[in-house]
Amino acid sequence: FPPKAKLISRKEGLKKISPGQILFTIYSKNQTNEPHRVCSASVGLAQPKDKARYGYLSEYEAFGQNEIQAGDYAEDIAAQMLASSLGIPFDADKAWNEKRQQWSISGEIYKTHNITSATKGDKDGKWTTVFAAAVLLL
Repeated sequence: FPPKAKLISRKEGLKKISPGQILFTIYSKNQTNEPHRVCSASVGLAQPKDKARYGYLSEYEAFGQNEIQAGDYAEDIAAQMLASSLGIPFDADKAWNEKRQQWSISGEIYKTHNITSATKGDKDGKWTTVFAAAVLLL
């Protein structure tokens, strides 16, 4: 995640792009043709408190996980990558502060977000696809 980048809503982002425009994206896609099989796709973000530093985006696909489970895991992956790049030992189970809904890595506060989609496969076995994307605008 680029330094000094800011998050905007999908609605706000759609106003800033045009049909046919080339975009930088990080996306996750999953699909199934198994009736009622749960599939999910997620993009996770670990963002440092200091906006002048870079963050990490991750992509994750799963079967049998709902939006919350897949989103949480994608966030864990991004936080682990950020900690690893900084040379900081990181235990996801110990670093999460439920009260504050944020990560504490080596005394620094990091926020995580996710964009996730999940659904059940079509009852008649038709292909069902989920897609989640983070779009970077210049």
